[in-house]
Amino acid sequence: MSGFDLVFAAFGLLLGLAISEVLGGFSRALKLKRGAKPVRIGWLTPLLGLFVLLDLTSFWLTAFEARAQMDANYLTLTAVLALVGVYYLAATLIFPDEPEEWPDFDDWYDRHKRLVIGGVLTANIGIIVGQNVLELYRPSGGPEPSDTVTAWALLALVGLIGLLVALLFVRSRRWNIAMLIALPMILVTASVYLDMV
Repeated sequence: MSGFDLVFAAFGLLLGLAISEVLGGFSRALKLKRGAKPVRIGWLTPLLGLFVLLDLTSFWLTAFEARAQMDANYLTLTAVLALVGVYYLAATLIFPDEPEEWPDFDDWYDRHKRLVIGGVLTANIGIIVGQNVLELYRPSGGPEPSDTVTAWALLALVGLIGLLVALLFVRSRRWNIAMLIALPMILVTASVYLDMV
């Protein structure tokens, strides 16, 4: 077992639990929607769940791409625990544990969005810092990305971070929906573009 295999085993377990939390929330919401007690799920909570799933997937891919740069040591495992732990905590707050007690999921979203978005924002900033530290101390040795790729990656990153920060403060549900639609679009578009070049 390589050092990265050890790190990725811990990483994969925690990340899998975070993904399971989000998917379990979707499942509970669907069951409740089809149940006897009327519940309004709305758009906000499912869109937030979709974004977090895609962001977790992006995080998983980023970690895999950095596998040659990671050592299996206490510092690495602690950093992974911190980043994925923040994601997990954020994922547990997307959907209510007792959905039947929340007749309108938009109310749940309004009450918990700052914790979820703040957690995802913190994890993303942690990833950026981690990538830069790894590149500084253990360069990947791969070819330098072109200026176009660097510009697209930077634009996507600024768009992602900017929308997450805006979501912390914007109260309008319509604007929240628009931003929660834009966030997955940024992730998917950037991933597809960067895979093509």
